[in-house]
Amino acid sequence: MAATIRDVARASGVHVSTVSRTFSAPHLVNAETRTRVLAVAEDLGYRPNRAARALTTGRTHNLGLIVADISNPFFPPLIKAAQAHARTRDYHVFVADTDEDPQVEEELIQTLTKQVDGVLLCSPRLSNRAIERLHADVPFVVVNRRVKGMPTILMDVGQGARLAIEHLALLGHRRIALVSGPTGSWTSGEMREAATAMGDIDLVILGPNAPTEQGGLAVAADVVASGATGVLAYNDLVAIGLIEGLYEHGVRVPADISVVGVDDIVSGRLNRPKLTTIAMPTAAAGRMAVDLLLQSVNDGTTPTLTTLETSLVVRESTAEVRA
Repeated sequence: MAATIRDVARASGVHVSTVSRTFSAPHLVNAETRTRVLAVAEDLGYRPNRAARALTTGRTHNLGLIVADISNPFFPPLIKAAQAHARTRDYHVFVADTDEDPQVEEELIQTLTKQVDGVLLCSPRLSNRAIERLHADVPFVVVNRRVKGMPTILMDVGQGARLAIEHLALLGHRRIALVSGPTGSWTSGEMREAATAMGDIDLVILGPNAPTEQGGLAVAADVVASGATGVLAYNDLVAIGLIEGLYEHGVRVPADISVVGVDDIVSGRLNRPKLTTIAMPTAAAGRMAVDLLLQSVNDGTTPTLTTLETSLVVRESTAEVRA
């Protein structure tokens, strides 16, 4: 017969309620006791009945994680880190993809609300007003969107955009194109604001654009026509597509035009030329988002804003401007 919670309590020398708390609220149990109970549970092969526990505690021990496009290589490291970190807290993560569609995003949130204890919204496309309205039904943590009064994790893409443009300027580039992302993207807005505030450059803004390689290919002709010698692209996928498109127009990277991406995805390191980019702390953001969400779920507290630094990674796709 399968081991029961009473078997674990008896073998551990603790009350049944202590075993229950060890699995449902481990932060409330003394570390030594928690370790002993978990070891006994493992030896006996005990697994808590999640359905029964949900009826008793009102908690599902599930979290929702909604991303804009799961095929974008930016998101998998964040998803993987969030899932692994949630497991250490005895939570499971349901992942959903909106395909960059705000209507789908809202439908997914409404569907998940009754199945999870909280939702992580990563790069949402919904308006702030819609997010605030939906937040009334379930705790949220928002990643890469500033929503007033809501737990938020930002990867400082504005800082990254400044680093990228400073890098291009030091290489002698004065006319720089900003290839922006989709309408409603917080990241795109932050990049535009940071770039516009930079002095001593002639900035050309091109967009909105699809946040994909096809989006980069499609904007290549506009980049050539702009006369820019340096480009900051919305993300690495756009940058990779742009480089391919520039070659199709007889423009070499970095000999004729320098290109900087954002995200530091694996394919950017493997393509030729290897992509100069802004590295985003996606795994750290995933872990921190889980911590903030569980803090909100368990304690009702709502810390407002955490900002993670970004960094410039210089590779082969940027060079000094030609005379």
